[in-house]
Amino acid sequence: MNETTTDNGLASGIDPHQINPDVLQNISVTLSIEVGRAMIKIRDLMRLTQGSVVELDRVAGEPLDLLVNNTVVAQGEVVLVNERYGVRLTRVVPASERIKNL
Repeated sequence: MNETTTDNGLASGIDPHQINPDVLQNISVTLSIEVGRAMIKIRDLMRLTQGSVVELDRVAGEPLDLLVNNTVVAQGEVVLVNERYGVRLTRVVPASERIKNL
């Protein structure tokens, strides 16, 4: 059977409830690394200047969170790769745990 692709990325002759993996793999997501968070008052925010230090809620050496579309999917540590920062993953959050947090 000869299959053709429709505008929605599905091949004709295939179950319309299945997603074409090629379409899925080309969806862009936002990947971010969170070092920590801080909650401060607006007046303190307005006082920040160059050289100011904001204390975060993480202890030094604690793993960073790797988020995809604001969902934690892994944790890791900062590494240098050819003079650029990178993250070495030390833990991948299981899918079952990620689903609980949605």
